[in-house]
Amino acid sequence: MSLGKRPFRQTEMVYCNCPGECGKLGNSGLKQQEEERMTENVKRISTVGIGIALFVVFTLCLQVPVFENYYLCLGYVVMAVYCYSVGTLEGTLVGVLGTILYCVLTGGLRGMPGWAAGNIVIGVEMGALFRYTKNWEPGLFRAAISVLIITLAVAEGILGVKSLVEHILYSQPFLVRVAKNTSAFIADTFVLVVSLPFCRLLHERIKAWNNRTRSA
Repeated sequence: MSLGKRPFRQTEMVYCNCPGECGKLGNSGLKQQEEERMTENVKRISTVGIGIALFVVFTLCLQVPVFENYYLCLGYVVMAVYCYSVGTLEGTLVGVLGTILYCVLTGGLRGMPGWAAGNIVIGVEMGALFRYTKNWEPGLFRAAISVLIITLAVAEGILGVKSLVEHILYSQPFLVRVAKNTSAFIADTFVLVVSLPFCRLLHERIKAWNNRTRSA
């Protein structure tokens, strides 16, 4: 049994009365799109770079002692504002890369892997929280949900992920690392909760600044 040939379906091509011009216009349009995409990527990288620098400056220069040999990490204010107004990815990158740069500058490389890994969890969960609650009416319920989720996120990031990474890297009992990281958990949760009013206060200004840079 022989199979017949498939019928050839000819597609119509539409031509215009300006030969040569359409191709030029198409190429220029694609080039313009590529330039706009590249410009947008450069602006996003620049925005994240500013956030990383602010994270390090806030952490280094605004040191508030709370426990023995432990200071409030005020760089988390920058991370929270970025997660709220710029985006989850940008805010998480600010927290992770800011932590790495801070540890490199201060020589605290031993605590860097766990802290950076923990900030991934904190950034992702905090960004998801802000994405869903940003448009809620201000009130006690919104505040309570925000405090609860932030507390759980820091617990997972600092008590969970950070302690686990340090347990694996340094062969210390997991519960010992949890106990040592309890001070960081309390302090970091406090900073992030206190950051909430600043996130809402700065949101419109950051949004307007983003719109200006994109239209520039």
